[in-house]
Amino acid sequence: AAEAGIGAAKKAVELKPGVAEYHRILGTLCGQVIPANVLAGMKWGGCARDEVNKAVELDGKAALNYVSRGVGNYYLPPMFGGGVDKAIGDFEKAIALDGKSAEAWLWLGIAQRKAGRNAEARKALEKSLQLNPARGWAKQQLEKTPKQ
Repeated sequence: AAEAGIGAAKKAVELKPGVAEYHRILGTLCGQVIPANVLAGMKWGGCARDEVNKAVELDGKAALNYVSRGVGNYYLPPMFGGGVDKAIGDFEKAIALDGKSAEAWLWLGIAQRKAGRNAEARKALEKSLQLNPARGWAKQQLEKTPKQ
């Protein structure tokens, strides 16, 4: 489904290259194609990185741009310029811009758990659920996060 949307997102960027949200959407779609096929990382990884970075450049006050960049950094190995610490920094920046972003709190918790910071992860996930109690994936993430 993500691959099917890339063409429309590219067209939106072509029509209005100064709109950060179009770059963020294109970058997010490119990134979503990668898990389906590891070799796709070679094709779509640069698109994901470049477009999300362009979104941050165009609108550095949009929390969702930092969430998107953080998700990319979460999945990108440190040897390629990503890593969990970079992701945490992006999610913290998103929260500083919009403390009511349930998505930012959710991803912060996931990244903190990956970093072995389970107590902090649980607090972040609980905050995400407080902001959006209906988010089933946040509930699942909290359930699988150790209490220590």
